[in-house]
Amino acid sequence: MKLLLKNDHIPNIRSYEVHRANGGYQAVEKALKMTPDEIVEEVKKSGLRGRGGAGFPTGVKWSFLPKGVYPRYLLCNADESEPGTFNNHQIIDKNPHQLIEGVAISAYAIEAHTAYIYIRGEFAHGARTLERAIKSAYDKGFLGKDILGTGYDLDIYVHRGAGAYICGEETALMESLEGKIGQPRLKPPFPAVAGLYAKPTIINNVETLANVPRIIEKGVAWYRTFGTEKSPGTKAFSLSGHVNKPGNYELPFGRTLRELIYDPAYGAGMRGDRKVKIIIPGGASAPWLTEQHLDVTLDYEGVAAAGSMLGSGAVIVLDETTSAVATAYKMDEFFKHESCGKCTPCREGTTWLVNVLHRMNEGHGRASDIPTLHDIYNQMAGNCFCLLGESAVMPIKSALKLFPEEFEGKIGAAPAGNGRNAIPLVSSRH
Repeated sequence: MKLLLKNDHIPNIRSYEVHRANGGYQAVEKALKMTPDEIVEEVKKSGLRGRGGAGFPTGVKWSFLPKGVYPRYLLCNADESEPGTFNNHQIIDKNPHQLIEGVAISAYAIEAHTAYIYIRGEFAHGARTLERAIKSAYDKGFLGKDILGTGYDLDIYVHRGAGAYICGEETALMESLEGKIGQPRLKPPFPAVAGLYAKPTIINNVETLANVPRIIEKGVAWYRTFGTEKSPGTKAFSLSGHVNKPGNYELPFGRTLRELIYDPAYGAGMRGDRKVKIIIPGGASAPWLTEQHLDVTLDYEGVAAAGSMLGSGAVIVLDETTSAVATAYKMDEFFKHESCGKCTPCREGTTWLVNVLHRMNEGHGRASDIPTLHDIYNQMAGNCFCLLGESAVMPIKSALKLFPEEFEGKIGAAPAGNGRNAIPLVSSRH
């Protein structure tokens, strides 16, 4: 049932020789015998959707490039920074050649001759792993000049970021690559029209690109046997929190949250057999779900119908001992720290959210705090320059909606035993 993580158990699969012996680079050989338009059409028909959060159809995105405008660039977004997300990390560390194949085929499809993998600076091991794998691909003729005698040239560069969450936003990523401060750009123009160095640019994340070799090698019909009609394929879910077995688990789209959390092959249930209280299905920026949503299907449509979003596939599960106030506080503390400060609603809004939540979490809530929190997030929603501010709204909005009594209980409450450490930090075991 695995497409992305199926070879991770093979010893030293990160080396070129082992990867090649297990079918590696066959997809690149096949792709280079096709025309770029044929590859774009195959990816369109496969229904592959972007795994970075938005779920936009990948082939359709590629087709937005203006005709006859060159050079073009392909950017791989490996700046994995969303709390609870660690699936890209595993692909890079364990099977980097799979990603390199995906970058090479995708670059050929969009007629780009230069590609960048923008990786989070803290992922030093992953960056070195990628650099060694890229060197091997050059040495074996799968990168560089005149690849496999086809006349196609491609250079791939690994660019390390400096640990800024905002650089996971595609336009801030391009600003950083150009040597500027990592802050988002105004859109339009969109990257496909005027992106890196004001040239047509496609930006896809690690998991999206790692799917492309499987589609080209096995075909559209085979790929669409996984998942659902509108969400074909599989997803690597990063499961963390109060489950017995946190980790990355690859499931076809359409399975349920209950299966991911309770199946012995995946999460194996809750620690201490406690009840589920909070489920955050798409990273810290996704609206919260509860135990009543355990039978929601894990696909873009199913999670959206439940009032949340699949996002990056980071499923954080918290048990009944968790404080909703403390959870919202911890998450908004992250968004406050990572705000780039470009726009006032995000810069000031996240600061005020954290100030009020900190006071309430310490047991010194005021009667005016709850309406103040509503007022702050309503002023932020729809008024921020990029989605970071919108993401900061989700934890507090969800907590107030689902657990209003916990906020009311913080008004004038004594601080004893109810401080900032009332909730264990969300765990993620890679």
